Amino acid sequence: GASLAAAAAVALAAVIGRETYGLVRLATIEKLHQRAAAVLISDDRAESRAVVAELLRIAHANPRLARPRAALTGHADDIIDGADMIKLAERELMAPLDVEARRLVSLAAQRVSVVTAVSPRALIDVLFVFVASLRMIRQLARLYGGRPGALGMISLLRHVIAHLAITGGMAASDSLIQQVLGHGIAAKLSQRLGEGVLNGLLTARLGLAAIDVTRPMPFAALPRPALADLAKDLLRKQDEAE
Repeated sequence: GASLAAAAAVALAAVIGRETYGLVRLATIEKLHQRAAAVLISDDRAESRAVVAELLRIAHANPRLARPRAALTGHADDIIDGADMIKLAERELMAPLDVEARRLVSLAAQRVSVVTAVSPRALIDVLFVFVASLRMIRQLARLYGGRPGALGMISLLRHVIAHLAITGGMAASDSLIQQVLGHGIAAKLSQRLGEGVLNGLLTARLGLAAIDVTRPMPFAALPRPALADLAKDLLRKQDEAE
C-alpha cells in the first residue's frame, strides 16, 4: 500500500510538473510576442537583443533551426536599430517554421474536407473536426516552441477562439467562402463536397489564428499566411480528387 501510494504521488507530481512547465512555456512565448511587438514600435536596441537572446534559447531545442541560429548570431553585431534586429530574427528563425506551419494547416484543412465530404453522419463530422483542430493547434504550438499539456491546450484553445473573435476571422472566412464558392465552383461540386470544402476552409482559418497565437514573434518582415492561398490549395486538391 505504501509503495502504491508513493508511486501515485510520484506520478501526480510528474503530471503537475509537466502541466506547469507547459503553461509557463506558453506564457513565455506569449510575453515574448508582446515584447517583440513593443520593440518594433520603440526601436529599443537593448530590449531587442534581450528578445533575440530569449528566441535563440527557445530555438536551441529545434535542430532545423541550427543554421538560421548561426546566421542570426553572425549578423547580430551588424545591426544597430532594435526594430531591424527583430525583423532579422524573424526572417532567420521564423521563415522555415512558417513554411512548415502552413503545410500543417493545409494538411489539416484537406483532411477535414475529405473526411467530412464522405462521412455519413453529422456527429462524426463534428467529432473529427474537433479532434483534427486540437491536433493541428498542438502541432503548431510545438513547432513554434510551446509544450502544451492538457491545461495548456485548454488555455491555448481559449486564446485562439478569442483571437478569432477579436480579428473578426469568422466573418472574413464567410466572405471568402462566398467569393470562392460563388464563382461557378459551387455548381461543379456535389452538396457533400461543398460541405467538405466549407469545413476545410473554416479549419484553415482556425489554423491561421493558431499561428498568430503560438508564434513567438509578430508578422513584420515576413508575410502573414493568407486564407486565400490555403483556399486555392484546398480547391486544387478537391479537383484532383474528382
